[in-house]
This record gives sequence, C-alpha cells and structure tokens, in this order.
Amino acid sequence: MITESLIREKLGEVHYPGFSRDIVSFGLVKAVETDGSDVVVKLSIATRDPNIPRQIHEGVESTLSAIPGIGKVNVDFDIQDPPEPVTGGNPAAGQSSIPGVKKIIAVASGKGGVGKSTVATNLAIALSKTGASVGLCDCDLYGPSVALMLGAEDQQPMATEQNEIVPIEAHGIKAISMGFLLSEDSPVIVRGPLATRYTQQFLRQCLWGDLDYLVLDLPPGTGDIQLTIVQTVSVDASVIVTTPQEVALIDARKGIGMFKKVNVPIAGIVENMAWFECDHGKKYFIFGEGGGEKEAEKQGVPLLGQIPLDVPTRDRADRGNPVATTDPGENSVSAAFADLASKVAVSVGGN
Repeated sequence: MITESLIREKLGEVHYPGFSRDIVSFGLVKAVETDGSDVVVKLSIATRDPNIPRQIHEGVESTLSAIPGIGKVNVDFDIQDPPEPVTGGNPAAGQSSIPGVKKIIAVASGKGGVGKSTVATNLAIALSKTGASVGLCDCDLYGPSVALMLGAEDQQPMATEQNEIVPIEAHGIKAISMGFLLSEDSPVIVRGPLATRYTQQFLRQCLWGDLDYLVLDLPPGTGDIQLTIVQTVSVDASVIVTTPQEVALIDARKGIGMFKKVNVPIAGIVENMAWFECDHGKKYFIFGEGGGEKEAEKQGVPLLGQIPLDVPTRDRADRGNPVATTDPGENSVSAAFADLASKVAVSVGGN
C-alpha cells in the first residue's frame, strides 16, 4: 500500500544537489498526497539556479518510481528567489549580510583530518599581517579547534546589553568559536536545527565591527551547516583544503561541486601536507605527489598553495602560537601562508 509515511521515508534518500543532507531534513517537502497508487509531492525551494529544481525533480521521480506498485508521480514546486544579501560596511567594497564586513572567505574541506582549521587560522593571521582587519569564525561546532590554535582557550567572550557577542582578540585577529564557550572535555551534542541556530548567531550576532576579511572555518563535509552559511551570508570566495592522496581529493571534489551549485566563487585549492622536508631540504611525499595540482587543473580552478608537513607548524598550533605569526623570511611555512593570503586577497578583490 502506498502511504504518505512510505513516500516520506523514500524521499529521505533524495539529497539536495551538492550536499550530503536530504530534502526531507532540509524541510523542502511541504506536503505529500496519495490517491491510490498515485502520488503528489509538493516542494518549496529558494534558488535562482534552474538546475537545482531539475535535479531534485529527477531524484524524486527516480526514487519513487522504484517503489513496487507506484502509479503516477507528480512533483509540484514552489520556487522562490532567495533573500537578497544586505549591504554592509562600504557598499562599494562588495556586498555582505554582516554589517561592517567587506569580504567573506570560506575555508572548507570535503573530509576531516586534512588540516583545514590550521589553514583557516594561519590564513586569517597572514591576512592581518598585510595590515588588514580580520575576523575568524569557527563554524565547526562539533570539532572546534580555533580557540586552542590561538592560545585563547581559557578566554570567554562577553555579551553587550543588546545580546551581541564580543569576539576574542588574539594574534591581531578577532575570533569566535564554540571552543571559547565549552571546556575541552565537553562535547557539543545538538541536532541540526540547533546547530544551525548557533551558526547564525556566530555570524550575525557577533560584534565584528569593521573588517576587511572574515574567514569562516567550515566543518568538514557538505551538510546542513554549510547550506545554512551560504543562505545566511554572501560568501565572496571559498578555499578548498585537501591533501595529495586520492581519498582526500574525492571529497574535495564534492566540496567544489557544492560551492558551484550554490554559486559561491571558488578561489582555488590548497594542498596541505604536500610533503615532509628534512635531510637538508630533501622532500618526502608521504601522502602522494602533486595530487592537489592535478585536481586544480582538472576542476579548472587555481592551485593557491602547497603547505609542507612540518613539525614546528604542528607544535606551534598546539601551543597557541600559529606559524603564520613568524617572519616569512625565516620560516618557509609562514612564507607559504603569506603567499596564500596574497592570492586569496587578489581573488576577492581585497587589499
């Protein structure tokens, strides 16, 4: 028997294009009507990309048509324009839905363990060393590491009378992270809607002030927090972090595909842990050689940089003194992050 509960269960197998989350959990399914074996699915979606409704339509039809005894399947879309971003700061400098913030840069990875937070933290510091005012928002609620990397895990942000969060300042940048709000052994146990709410508070209720750049350290993957961010703020560019081996590149492709589908410009790929260097400059390609460069060429995006695997970099991150704080002339990894910052700034038309 064809029932509404059966249809909704099967619709849970249809993913939003470019994301790992399904259309039911995203709240796109507004109604399911059954008439014998025939089914009508009513969906509401906010997008300007005609390919997204088309792909969802194909996914719904393909999934439901596989149900034994199913009859005619109709998919009824209510397609609306997404809200226009609010202009913040200097309108001539670009649009942003966060007042005072000129450029928003999202640092993302398709999988965990590739050093995304290390790249995001050092990129933010390297940008600040150019004279720019920079903020860093740790959007990885379940695995926040920015507080530790900045050496500020013992600090707690204050709030104004208007319930605005005052970010922590460290190493010349402003930062907010769930790591500032919880002890290191306290897990974040929240479902999607609450995680979404926390993310929106970090972005829109934080007293960032006037910033040239706000760097977003996204959680790994392509889930609901990522979609919340691109629907909440106008992201100027995304930076995809990967390691050279194929298992990481597979997930990096998913991240690139996600940003393409939601029309977020891709600044390029950063190949982290590109090699380990020792023995008077000899390079050991522990995770493979040139994977990031080949993938960037395949995807038609720039290779923004190759960051070596380096013991002092790891040690400085653990001690809350990121490698980008050192003189680029004296440290090759710091120089790599300074070069990355320069390329990212150019890609977003910044300073």
